[in-house]
Amino acid sequence: MLRKVLVAAFILGLSSATAFADVAPERKTLQVVNDITSKIRQYPRFTIFDDVNVRMENGVAVLSGAVTMGFKREDLGRLVATVPGVTSVNNQLTILPTSPFDDELRHRIARAIYGNANFWNYAAMPNPPIHILVVNGHVTLTGVVQNNVDRMLARSLATNFGAFDVKNELKTDAEMKELLEKI
Repeated sequence: MLRKVLVAAFILGLSSATAFADVAPERKTLQVVNDITSKIRQYPRFTIFDDVNVRMENGVAVLSGAVTMGFKREDLGRLVATVPGVTSVNNQLTILPTSPFDDELRHRIARAIYGNANFWNYAAMPNPPIHILVVNGHVTLTGVVQNNVDRMLARSLATNFGAFDVKNELKTDAEMKELLEKI
């Protein structure tokens, strides 16, 4: 009797990766998800202004989230399709609207967060873990930080630039660990 198991893995540079698999091939599915997240992190145009989530369903890689340019959506879909174990890709990535106001807001918030001494260790990472999504002046912070103080500080820093609102979806390392232990 096969039962479904939720396998979640968080890889810095992506907000989250989730895979659904039968009990027997659990490790294989997790490896496929890890390979996908590695490919996405290595994509040279993947930035802190993009957010990609991966979910595996019976060999189909489902990509969700948002990217800043249309070619990124297509490139990421093609990259994921090359990963062994992926039979097809359901690319649900949305393209963020083009807006000079949004672009300015993204860059100001990124400078405020990653320029703050508390976040220098994050900024020094090859793929900084805090992602800043801006849609028509509405900001969403995604990714993982070390603790609740960093989560609150990031939100506080992001609210100083005239955004209509700031949604804080940052997770702490402890929350991610707890999530993985439940699985």
